[in-house]
Amino acid sequence: MEAALRRELGTSELRPAGYSGGGCISHGESFHTDHGKVYVKRNDKAEARRMFDGEMASLAAILQTQTVKVPKPIKVIDLSEGGALFVMEHLDMKSLNRQAEKLGIQLGDLHLHNQKLGEKLKKDANTIGKSKNQTDIQFVEEFGFHSVTCCGYLPQVNDWQQDWVNFFTRQRIQSQMDLIEKNSGDREARELWAQLQVKIPSLFGDLKIIPALLHGDLWGGNVAEDDSGPIIFDPASFYGHSEYELAIAGMFGGFSGSFYSAYHDVAFWWLSILNCQVGREA
Repeated sequence: MEAALRRELGTSELRPAGYSGGGCISHGESFHTDHGKVYVKRNDKAEARRMFDGEMASLAAILQTQTVKVPKPIKVIDLSEGGALFVMEHLDMKSLNRQAEKLGIQLGDLHLHNQKLGEKLKKDANTIGKSKNQTDIQFVEEFGFHSVTCCGYLPQVNDWQQDWVNFFTRQRIQSQMDLIEKNSGDREARELWAQLQVKIPSLFGDLKIIPALLHGDLWGGNVAEDDSGPIIFDPASFYGHSEYELAIAGMFGGFSGSFYSAYHDVAFWWLSILNCQVGREA
């Protein structure tokens, strides 16, 4: 592993930085290098490359929005003996505590980023003489992601769909039901799913859902803070309905009330701005 890191990072210095960690999926360790401190995740499974590629793409997408802090992704490295490494910026993280409210604000900003970009492009198109500046981030009109991402080892299908209900039904719930049927042959679950599936469209009514960039696996174990503010990591991103994120956030104890209050304040503020604009146009 160390030889691969030296070669791929172009560093002569590679010293353990005294921090190691990780979860039930991968092991992590920090190192001093010629280019600063890095954090390296290692996984020896055959699926490691796919998993790390999706995580790197997710971090890069969130980083581009400049809304909430994430470790800067650096490189995914294949190991000759199998498995892979994922190298990213080292951050001195501690458990989320004082920054929960700020995380709610910044998560709201992340979820609204694509919608705000769309509104800006629409406004610029209607403004005479407005120059069309090219940006690295483009407005996304569909639901999905440009890379496979993984929840644990499980790959998530992120094929682009124009409709949220189709994406949610076919590429999130259906894939889970297929696993249940494959692993346990649960006929009752299959029958209940068949009944529920036809009712899902009615649950969303006539809602207009703008694709939001999601962390995708935002629970208490994937958030932290440092002296500058909150940090999120280990994402499995895609563009989806923002409330999908809140459903996951409620798992395993959820977050504090200040987090949810701050998040909804951001969402309601933006909604009021849009309503004012619509009123003026009318």
